[in-house]
Amino acid sequence: MDRYSDMNKANIAGILGNVFLLIIKFIVGFLSKSQAMIADAANSAGDIFASLMSSIGSKIANNPEDETHNFGHGKAEYIFSLFIGLSMIIVAFKLVYDSVVSLLNPSEVAYPYLLIIVCIITIAVKISLFIYTNFLSKRTNSILINSLKKDHRNDSLVTSCTLISVILNIYGIYWFDGVVGIGISILICISGIKIFIESYNVLMDSSIDNSTKQEILEIIKKYDDIKKVDHFSSTPVGYKYLISVSIYIDGNMSTYDSHEIADKLEKELNSLEPVYLSIIHVNPI
Repeated sequence: MDRYSDMNKANIAGILGNVFLLIIKFIVGFLSKSQAMIADAANSAGDIFASLMSSIGSKIANNPEDETHNFGHGKAEYIFSLFIGLSMIIVAFKLVYDSVVSLLNPSEVAYPYLLIIVCIITIAVKISLFIYTNFLSKRTNSILINSLKKDHRNDSLVTSCTLISVILNIYGIYWFDGVVGIGISILICISGIKIFIESYNVLMDSSIDNSTKQEILEIIKKYDDIKKVDHFSSTPVGYKYLISVSIYIDGNMSTYDSHEIADKLEKELNSLEPVYLSIIHVNPI
């Protein structure tokens, strides 16, 4: 429940912060005719969608296992994270088109000092959200919160570029506004692709990372009675992994003693943070 509570806090903070930024960015962006600010506003709209998807996904993922979902609903996090990635890619393509049009037809922006104020407010809000979600991400190890954290970080950098384009516009360098719009679009697209690939890999049952696998094998090596390890496999269960390992033990050992070793090993592996459940198969040698 604590994990779900932390995820919910991150989503609520993201929605409230981005709704505020969306309103001021769109109003000022359209008044000033700044393509960079309009792109930044669209980015905030995407962030609101991402937070909503994250909220729904985390709520479903928090449901316990049942008769039809024996390993719980943890993969919902990755399904909704997939939606977030796709939405970011779609928004990015639309923004690239608008920004190219702006680059080919550069013009002076209106109310530049109002734009500067909005940029400074946005950077302050996004840095605050990044610090908060970074703290929650370390506690939950959630792909959804991690996606939000990266998004807040990217947004502070994006708006910094928007700020630079506004300052340059004041000095008569109008074309840079379109360049920043294109740059923001590309960054949104790259972030969306990364989130999509990470979610896709888990949904396609990618294996546990090598460092955790080696940690598990090192634990097994501590058992002198285990003569050989074979058939190591893993599959994602939400944000954790189901581990299956075959071990070989002296065939002269009693069935009770050999399974006692397997039970002890299972308990030790199950205590690892990335492990949802370990299944040990005992074979004689």
